[in-house]
Amino acid sequence: MGYFPLGENISKEILDGMRPASGATGTILTVLHNPDFRSIWYVGSLGEVGRRMELLVLSWLMLQLTDSYFQLGLVFAFNNLPRPMISLYTGYIADRFPRAKVLLAGQMINVLTAVVLLSVLAYDFDLIKPWHVFGAVFIQGITKSIEDPSRRTAIFDIVGQNRLVNALSLDVISNNLGKMTGPIVAGILLDVSGFTGAYSVLLAVHIVNLVLMTRLRIPGYGGPAQVEPIVRSMRVAISYAWKSPALVGLFYITIIMNALAFPFQQFIPAIGKDELEVGVVLVGLLVAADGIGQLAGAGIMALSRDLRFHGRVFVLGCLGVLLVGIFFVWSPWYALTFSLLTLGGIFQSGFATMQSTITMLSTPHDMRGRMMGLLSVFIGVGTPLGAAEIGLVASSVSIQWAISMNMLAGLMLLLPAVFMTPLAWKPLTQAEADPVEESPEPENSVQEPLINDA
Repeated sequence: MGYFPLGENISKEILDGMRPASGATGTILTVLHNPDFRSIWYVGSLGEVGRRMELLVLSWLMLQLTDSYFQLGLVFAFNNLPRPMISLYTGYIADRFPRAKVLLAGQMINVLTAVVLLSVLAYDFDLIKPWHVFGAVFIQGITKSIEDPSRRTAIFDIVGQNRLVNALSLDVISNNLGKMTGPIVAGILLDVSGFTGAYSVLLAVHIVNLVLMTRLRIPGYGGPAQVEPIVRSMRVAISYAWKSPALVGLFYITIIMNALAFPFQQFIPAIGKDELEVGVVLVGLLVAADGIGQLAGAGIMALSRDLRFHGRVFVLGCLGVLLVGIFFVWSPWYALTFSLLTLGGIFQSGFATMQSTITMLSTPHDMRGRMMGLLSVFIGVGTPLGAAEIGLVASSVSIQWAISMNMLAGLMLLLPAVFMTPLAWKPLTQAEADPVEESPEPENSVQEPLINDA
């Protein structure tokens, strides 16, 4: 049941907020008319370009240093290790501090990290050791954990509920522009100018994005008037999520996909190099295939109107990724592998867009940063273990069997969430009409999520 103060009339706005929330009543062009959204969209796009460039450069560097599937998997593991460690705190920060300043702080760390690693590469390449790579990707994971809750809740603050699906679809488009262009650019730079040249361009990308962040204008939502202690605040968010069947199902599926499915992406360079026997430029293009597919899928999502069954799109996206993952790794031809990865990216766009949309529409305004932080925790819980496990099995058996067995396990574990949660069967009901002036709740109360039983 939703909570309403006793003795108050229920306004039309609140009743409207209880209707199944589409999160999409405009179009992609309507969202792009907002200059503040365009600014944060540019920042997200360029930031993802830099992140994907850095991941390919460092993954290729690790292959050159060690030629080990296990250590290649550890690159992805260290990159995602900060998520379960600090994401609840960064979600709390997103709810309590100016989001533009949080984004600036994270980007400054990216710039400093690139400066240090570039200095070592330029001085003497032979000084580079695997621990340098692990340290760099770990710091990148920290900044990603800082940035995600603040940037995505800032998007909600800028565009509001009615344009959220369109805005988040465009955010997925920006992420996938980065996933598409970052590896391609990195592969070309590695082939033409080596590691030092590639990292010089990467540093320039980070600096330009830092300058763009100084132009952000984000509505000054500072959280509730009474600031809770951090531990109690996080406990309230976890308690709220536990009472929402939609959020419980979403978090369960998130753990499965990030532990068993998505770590395969880290091993695409090894598949290209060892199984398809292509050079770094074609490896970069192969890594970009997933982003090309996600870009196409996100474009379709951004054009959607009055979408009601968010969970259904989310679940179908998961099923598609797992099925494609079983087969692509056995392909003996580059073109077929590229096509299957592109198809998997289309399915992943439904997963990615609806993951954030369901989380925010199911959460009250003053809790969205913490809930996005909690989502990031569940993303990070499984990813390091999954990446290390695939690398270990691949070193012992083969990369094909390691990935295929993970995908099959993911399919089996996905079924309980499909049948035991309302994600695939009921339209989502927004947790809170936004924006609506509401009377303050009792200090110790925990608002219960609204569930549509229709």
